[in-house]
Amino acid sequence: MRTSKNGSTGEEPIGGSRESAALPLTAGSGGSSPKPAEARNSRMSMWGSKSDKLTKRHRMMAAGASGATRNSVAVAPMVDGTGGSSTLPVVATEEDQQRDTYASGPSNGSYSRLPEDPELGGKKSIGMGGAAPPSSDLRTLEAVAKGPRKSEAPVPRNYWKTQCTALADIFLVPLNLLLLFVPIGVVAHMSHWNSATVFATNFLAIIPLASLLGNATEAMSTHTGQLLGGLLNATFGNAVEMIMCVQAVKAGLIEVVQGNLLGSILSNLLLVLGMAICASGLLRKTQAFNAQGAAANMTCQAVASISVCLPTMFRGVSGASEHDVLMISRVCSVFLMAVYGLFLYFQLKTHADLFADEADEEEEHDELSLPISSLLLVGSTGVVALCSEGLVDSIEDVSASYGIPKAFIGVILLPIVGNAAEHATAVTCAYKGMMDLALGVAVGSSTQIALFVVPCAVMFGWFYDQPMNLAFRDFDTACQMLSVFLVSQVLQHGNTNWLHGAMLMTTYTLIAVITWFIHE
Repeated sequence: MRTSKNGSTGEEPIGGSRESAALPLTAGSGGSSPKPAEARNSRMSMWGSKSDKLTKRHRMMAAGASGATRNSVAVAPMVDGTGGSSTLPVVATEEDQQRDTYASGPSNGSYSRLPEDPELGGKKSIGMGGAAPPSSDLRTLEAVAKGPRKSEAPVPRNYWKTQCTALADIFLVPLNLLLLFVPIGVVAHMSHWNSATVFATNFLAIIPLASLLGNATEAMSTHTGQLLGGLLNATFGNAVEMIMCVQAVKAGLIEVVQGNLLGSILSNLLLVLGMAICASGLLRKTQAFNAQGAAANMTCQAVASISVCLPTMFRGVSGASEHDVLMISRVCSVFLMAVYGLFLYFQLKTHADLFADEADEEEEHDELSLPISSLLLVGSTGVVALCSEGLVDSIEDVSASYGIPKAFIGVILLPIVGNAAEHATAVTCAYKGMMDLALGVAVGSSTQIALFVVPCAVMFGWFYDQPMNLAFRDFDTACQMLSVFLVSQVLQHGNTNWLHGAMLMTTYTLIAVITWFIHE
């Protein structure tokens, strides 16, 4: 503490200079005269008794403690003993300026957190000894000064922009270049062009349409529940096979329908799965997968094979008529559809963990909305029906004109139309190490055809009064039974290698060669 030339205790001047004289107190009459430090201390203590929130630091400053050169003086109005008003100089430290910043609000919109004051029980003080507002008020002041808080959530994209991006992901793929054959195939069929042209153009047109159908079905299933999504996949997942079966049943091509259904099962179990296993074997010595989920699928395949084998064997029983075989086939079809319903409930509800794909690392993409995906599904289904009609109508002429057996067309060629996109997906996933997903595409699709599409074809024959039954050719039945047995042996250990894939593809090649020599 310093003493001025007139004997009074030194105070920091308003300008903050150490050499400045003390700021005198103003009496009630408005004059100014120097006051002893004791008087000021007594008045300070009187003022402090009126406010229990006055801090020790403020009382020391009121007694004349000198501050740093950067400090400034704040003048506090007071009431003296005679009732007059006086002003008390209080040295404002840097911390006080921070408190004044809270009170007045700086121009740059930023606030500093106040230090704790132990004398106030952890509360914070602002300015001239006043208690700081509650912490919630301080947070409010900070929020107002900083402006609206920016949300960390991503800004939702425009609806139509999202839909256009999703449609671009579906249509802008090299496979869809074959869509150019759609108008050509339709015109060729309606204009009665050469049967080979009609068959080839519609054959190529249906391949990308099948991919569009699959994408639309998957987009719709994302907007529904798990069980309903499974039913949608069951209904439209093999819509191309279903549509071609309907067209062929209406035309009375029962053996072509049976061959197409058998060929779809064999191509998935032998060709697609074999290629997927070989693709994985290019990079890995062995590839593990979920053996329990595969076993459930193969058990359903065995049941479907038995349901085809029994009517076929019954046809050779003495006294069995075609009508009896047809009725047995329809009864077996009802039970097969019931088994598929139970399998869906097993797969999607009670034992969904057995079919979880642990290796799925696909990136997320924009998804189609329910109305757009429904429109895409309906439109592509209509175009597939139009093209498949031209394809089926030209089978007879192509077989007769070019000597291609109907068995080869049904078992080998037609399954390529509906499963080309799934074939590519399964092989690509297996090459990337996602073997569970590849099995779901290959084995799951064949299970769906055996338990759902085959009995539906029998029901369509019943509806159109056609003798569609489950009594296949003996050769077809043997191929299905032996293929299911072979695939079960390959998948029973929970891991595969490239040799397994080579054996599956070799078996499919043998079947394809034999079907070329089946003439009617």
